[in-house]
Amino acid sequence: MNQQHQNERARIREAMDRLLTGQPVASDGSLTAKALAAEADVHRMALMKRHVDLKNEFYARVRKETPQTPESEIRLRATVAQLRKTVKNQKAEIEELRQQVTRLALAGAVLTQRADIPPQQAQAADNVIPFRPHVT
Repeated sequence: MNQQHQNERARIREAMDRLLTGQPVASDGSLTAKALAAEADVHRMALMKRHVDLKNEFYARVRKETPQTPESEIRLRATVAQLRKTVKNQKAEIEELRQQVTRLALAGAVLTQRADIPPQQAQAADNVIPFRPHVT
């Protein structure tokens, strides 16, 4: 490891401590990788690519040392809950549409069968008006 790499790692560790104690100097103080990179004055991609172990350590310390849930996790949990609700509603709608298709198919079959019966044999209720026969 060269000296620059070691300096970056040291700055990242110091930035971790400042963020976790709530004393940010160069960032907004949020407990994210973006804030950690800004606090350590390291490019965010350097943190994500070269110092993955430190980023993972930071998130582990956030979960362990702070009682709060990270904002990104809160947003993801809300999104997952909304998606589950959407899936549940769509499954109910699909089931309702399947039942409707079955009912319409049965109604079509009944109407087709009644069309084959001559009007004299069909006994309609008093309030039913039969369709006129289809002429081709």
